[in-house]
Amino acid sequence: VVLVSEMADLMEAPRGGFTFDLCKRNAWLEAANGSGDSKTKFKKTGTTIAGIVFKDGIVLGADTRATEGPIVADKNCEKIHYLAPNIFCCGAGTSADCENVTEMMSSNLTLHRLNTGRECRVNTAVTMLAQYLFRYQGHISAALVVGGVDCTGPSLFTVYPHGSVDQLPYVTMGSGSLAAMAMYEAGYQDNMEKGAAVNLVRAAIQSGIDNDLGSGSNVDITVITMGAVERHRNLDKAQPKYKSKNPLSYAAGTTRFWNEAITKHQILITEGDTMDE
Repeated sequence: VVLVSEMADLMEAPRGGFTFDLCKRNAWLEAANGSGDSKTKFKKTGTTIAGIVFKDGIVLGADTRATEGPIVADKNCEKIHYLAPNIFCCGAGTSADCENVTEMMSSNLTLHRLNTGRECRVNTAVTMLAQYLFRYQGHISAALVVGGVDCTGPSLFTVYPHGSVDQLPYVTMGSGSLAAMAMYEAGYQDNMEKGAAVNLVRAAIQSGIDNDLGSGSNVDITVITMGAVERHRNLDKAQPKYKSKNPLSYAAGTTRFWNEAITKHQILITEGDTMDE
């Protein structure tokens, strides 16, 4: 049985203005946390990814270091993902989010190609990615550099976790993006040849590797042109660890010490149930 007053409350139109329904929840979180800071913080990640438009297509580049906080979890992971035969993207952020978003989008673009009977446009992939990421308001940590060649020519986009999109002739993302952008600003030219564009992207990624602790290891490059894709895995490899040709050896007694005491201890080993007593 529903009382008349309760029914009136249920049918009452929503009121405008601010709502403070979550204030009690936030106060409880602060008390439970003990530090007084209940704000949800995004996990800091590290990557250097970049792309550039040259005369005949697109060059994408990425480093290969995957981190887990201060730990290098994978020295040779792959950050350049397949979306369509003519579209690839680099991913920065949470590796699980990047993997799942790109795999899902690759499946959707395959269905789109089969349904239309035509090659997917880069703008179509970017629109689908932006709409999907915007729906989650940045909680899917996938920052993407999307590049490809279609009937309109080469196109290069950045898609941010919140769903915003940029289209530029050269782009960088990730924690090493500032170092990579410095190389771009110094060396970019319009209508670059393929070799010059590849070398510039390699230099940009290497700059991120050298100047950012979250980026490291090797350099991967993907070149996309009309009807062809070249994938270069570990085009530039990390500097190997230094090993001396003449390792140091120290003779006994090199290090002085004040005294020395050698003692003997008798160890009694007991087997069976008596160990629990």
